[in-house]
Amino acid sequence: MKILTVATRGGALAIAQAKIVNAGLQRIYPDLRIEIKTVATRGDRDRRTALWDLKDSGFFTSQVEDALLAGEADLAVHSFKDLPTRLREGLTIAAVCDRAFPEDCLVSPNPISAIEQLGNSVKIGTSSLRRAVQIRRLRKDLEPVPIRGNVQTRIRKLDKGEFDAVILARAGLERLALGDKISFCFDPRNFIPAPAQGALAVQTRETDIEIGKVVAAIDDEKVRMVTCAERQVLATMQCGCHAPVGAFANIVGDNIEICAFISDLQGENLVRREIVGPASKGQALAEQLAQELLQDGGREILAKLGT
Repeated sequence: MKILTVATRGGALAIAQAKIVNAGLQRIYPDLRIEIKTVATRGDRDRRTALWDLKDSGFFTSQVEDALLAGEADLAVHSFKDLPTRLREGLTIAAVCDRAFPEDCLVSPNPISAIEQLGNSVKIGTSSLRRAVQIRRLRKDLEPVPIRGNVQTRIRKLDKGEFDAVILARAGLERLALGDKISFCFDPRNFIPAPAQGALAVQTRETDIEIGKVVAAIDDEKVRMVTCAERQVLATMQCGCHAPVGAFANIVGDNIEICAFISDLQGENLVRREIVGPASKGQALAEQLAQELLQDGGREILAKLGT
């Protein structure tokens, strides 16, 4: 087989994630050779604008997809949560994998094990409206403050005293061997993560049947099932990246449990719903759950947000 080229963002975490995919493929195909091609995205270039103020979708994925469509790479690796729910024409998700840690975590310079142990009126760095509103719900005196930069940059800003704590995805810290920085992790059923957080998505061109089959060997059926259910909530609500929305799904036996929420920007009007049913009907259940969120106040929240 020829040497395969994998496209990814150029940051340390993105490269680590590409290497995870490469290692998974090479375990199955020991003779496979893979090279990494890094691509700068709009989100990487703009390090100042708060993520919730970036108006376009795909700001961490579009340029990587462009490289794949242009034939500059054979596959592309993304954080699944960054991919818009409407997939690019000509591309397919050949594998979804490696979701060991879907939850968010808090990093503090002081040894604490719960949100209650933070001091009063502390500044918490986060790039996510979803995290900000949930923090406000937990403690109204805490102040979520926008933060940009990669994981290491955010940790450095914390160490320099620019923030009292930061909230990050646990998966990113673990993949960068920075798990020892974590003060505590949130329960994803209570502090709901972004849809598909922690999972990797591997894209190929629809026309590359052979490469698609090779990549499909690392597809994790259960990870695909839960993450696609979570993304269905987002797709049904049509709220993009600019509304405080979270979704988390988990398979228990033959059933799938899905919880999701939508909130206004202040966290004062938060609508949360849960649903349980056969895992085989995960996306239909997720769509039903999303419709309930819309009917029970979510539609009004989206209207006020202008999404």
